[in-house]
Amino acid sequence: MDAPDADIVVLDARRDLVTARTTCRLLRATGLTVPLVLVLTEGGLTVVTSEWGADDIVLENATPAEVETRFRLVMERAASASYDDAPQEISSGELTIDAGGYTARLRGRPLDLTYKEFELLKYLVQHPGRVFTRAQLLQEVWGYDYYGGTRTVDVHVRRLRAKLGPEHEQLIGTVRNVGYRFDPPKDRRSSDDRSGDVSETADA
Repeated sequence: MDAPDADIVVLDARRDLVTARTTCRLLRATGLTVPLVLVLTEGGLTVVTSEWGADDIVLENATPAEVETRFRLVMERAASASYDDAPQEISSGELTIDAGGYTARLRGRPLDLTYKEFELLKYLVQHPGRVFTRAQLLQEVWGYDYYGGTRTVDVHVRRLRAKLGPEHEQLIGTVRNVGYRFDPPKDRRSSDDRSGDVSETADA
């Protein structure tokens, strides 16, 4: 791709998701170094996964102010990342997240996550033990006021737990009447001793 002056690449993925996915992978394979943002319909959110390599998404009905804000933030993140020598891989027990490669593995097995599932898991793992309300997660992970409400966080947590499997679903703990947190494996025993603080069932 010959676009030396580009600050950001915006790809219209509203009509043809298959072609959009191929284009995303091609751009990454050719060494794209600027942020890649997808424009999607709401239905497209369920199809896009971390393997596409997109840096962010914008819904087709987003306001101009929201689009400008998301573009600015994704460019700021890209600029700060260029000065950050920290490793892109995050590990916690048997779970490994490659932030740069948009992949997550459990016991070496790739997890088939959607874009938002990956972003939610990554954000929680980056802040082990910290409790987030649903509203906080919606703001930090979705980045805008999702009109469907905070219930979408519960849906994504439930899907994440299902993909983590029975042995690892408790990595995402439920703090009753508050929200969610990531419980690292080494902290599991101590969290069990806290009087009724955490419900580690799959029901949010």
